[in-house]
Amino acid sequence: MAGMKFPATIWLVLALATLVGGAYTYIRQSQSSAVQTSGAREPITANVEMVKVKLPARLSDEAMLGKTYFDAVCASCHGESAAGQDGIAPPLVHKIYEPSHHGDAAFVVAVRQGSRQHHWSFGSMPPLEQPLSDTEIKAIIRYVRELQRENGILG
Repeated sequence: MAGMKFPATIWLVLALATLVGGAYTYIRQSQSSAVQTSGAREPITANVEMVKVKLPARLSDEAMLGKTYFDAVCASCHGESAAGQDGIAPPLVHKIYEPSHHGDAAFVVAVRQGSRQHHWSFGSMPPLEQPLSDTEIKAIIRYVRELQRENGILG
């Protein structure tokens, strides 16, 4: 093994892999620059709604409870009435989150385990630091679904 020479193509492949790896690392770091070490996002453009949300005339009792939980835990990122916040987090009242594309289980997983960035360029959602109970999560989902239904997002 000692004194063995590698062909030029192997050196080229190694150099290319190093460049690609460096570029990937640079891009990932620049995308996550808005994420602090605690996982909280720094506001880029605070309180700027991404969508206009029409509120239902009346929410069910479970959705009213869900609104309370949403306002306490989710609204700081996803905005009032789940309208999203430009530069912080996406709107949940959006066709991307319709039940046929992101079922209720997707919301549960996002709350419990976080969610990898895939539709938006906000970066990945970290799991919540303070876990919610199944009842709290179910109520939040009911609230979001009732908002979606009022805004023509049926799944």
